[in-house]
Amino acid sequence: MAIETGLFRPPRPSPLPPIAALARTVWEGDGNLLSLLPAAAYRMKAGALGYSRRSIKLFNDPALVRQIMVDDGDFFPKSDLMVGALEPLIGDSIFVSDGPKWRRQRSMIDPAFSMMRLSLAFQSMTAAVNDYEARLSEMAARGEPMSLDLAMSHLTADVICRTVFSVSLQSDIARDVFEDFAIFERDVAQVKIWRLIVDPAWTAVRQTDAVLAACARIRKHLGTLIDTHLEDEDQRYNDIATAVIAARDAGTGEAFTREELIDQLGVFFLAGHETTASVLTWVFYILATQPAVLERIRAEVEKVAGDGEITFEATKKLIFIRSVFRETMRLYPPITFMPRVALKAGKVGDYAIRKGALIMIAPWTIHRHRDYWKDPDAFDPDRFMPNREHEVVPGAYIPFGLGPHTCVGAGFAAVESALIIAQFARRFDFEIEGGEKVRPAARLTTRPAEQIIARVRLHRASSFV
Repeated sequence: MAIETGLFRPPRPSPLPPIAALARTVWEGDGNLLSLLPAAAYRMKAGALGYSRRSIKLFNDPALVRQIMVDDGDFFPKSDLMVGALEPLIGDSIFVSDGPKWRRQRSMIDPAFSMMRLSLAFQSMTAAVNDYEARLSEMAARGEPMSLDLAMSHLTADVICRTVFSVSLQSDIARDVFEDFAIFERDVAQVKIWRLIVDPAWTAVRQTDAVLAACARIRKHLGTLIDTHLEDEDQRYNDIATAVIAARDAGTGEAFTREELIDQLGVFFLAGHETTASVLTWVFYILATQPAVLERIRAEVEKVAGDGEITFEATKKLIFIRSVFRETMRLYPPITFMPRVALKAGKVGDYAIRKGALIMIAPWTIHRHRDYWKDPDAFDPDRFMPNREHEVVPGAYIPFGLGPHTCVGAGFAAVESALIIAQFARRFDFEIEGGEKVRPAARLTTRPAEQIIARVRLHRASSFV
């Protein structure tokens, strides 16, 4: 039972017994796996998740999760379902690869997201945020409603375009890539519930013609953007794509091939804009309903930056904003599930695993588990402030993964989000229309089941617009 503390509890599915949860999911008909999770999923350390032909095991215990995710023997590669869904778009890239191939890719890509590289990318990031702030100012003046989800997706996609390729989303290629990504996300995100129950492991994932066509167009456009960098004899570019192109295998000295570059940079576009957009959608929904939190943010921005520009160094000092971001990711982890598959029969702790079992690591349930979090469904950003951060159970907070598989873009997302929250909270008030209807859903990321419609109003003028 939730502890009544007076804290805000944002929307979540009501946990039900297994059969009732399955019936609800089938009735809703939108493939939302959050609705399928039974009440026991939020209490168990580990155990079977319903009944299926291939066996689905859910692990919440941090020690067991670490055993699975920090997998030196490569016994638990990324799930065949995830690989099959994403392969037409991002090939055998870092997001879906495992073993020696993943280790090679990761060692080559890491330098592109070093703190030094982020500081260089920050100028492009700021330009995208400033441009979108101007756009929101125009919407505020007209008083027109907008989709909060789409707004955050558009902004973060522009940030990725500028920092990775040095082009604005307004360019024809970047806009086409964004629109095709929307097709891909909408279709691929529709999980076939009966497939989880009936199909054996490693059943081929069949994509629709629309998805395959969108993937082909995206890869063609990404190739065009990469070619502008490969042919850059005058060294005009100094962005993330440039850094990835320059990367070399430590053992062989070889660079990524053109197709590998398309794979890897496709990951950056997919994960780099969609995951951050997901979290920011929830952040501004929460701030619209929690004026006291918004005022604390404004006070912090005033103290750190005043009316001036928010610099790269300033983002590191926005401690409360970073706590709001982290708490929002706890309640609405951008990657809802991190599925693995068992390559052979064995054991995880005391739990027997059969070959082909779907091993479900769910930040959603770990982050809301009553054994690891006080009042787990409440929004309490202070739990991540320095004076309380010791309360966080090691391994119970994994929005970006765990161990060597921690998301390569985690630092990028933290800086970007701090900048966006600070600038927009200082400048605008967000008002939600129909907020009582908002409910989360597990798509490619943890998104609202239906778009959140908002109006933005000017809180105060800015000298930067």
